[in-house]
Amino acid sequence: MASMPTCKKCGEDADELVTLKVAKKTVKLCEACADLVREEGEIAEMSEAVVQQMMGFTGRR
Repeated sequence: MASMPTCKKCGEDADELVTLKVAKKTVKLCEACADLVREEGEIAEMSEAVVQQMMGFTGRR
């Protein structure tokens, strides 16, 4: 019997892992952790955009 895949973030066994690129690294996470990481990334992007707008930054990242 094959062992269950393990999430790299929470360490729990999962039926299926999702491959996601985080900070230039590819990691395999369970669906719940993958959703959390995606949300954190979206929030970070929005926060950065707000800070850049407050500072009047008009260039590229």
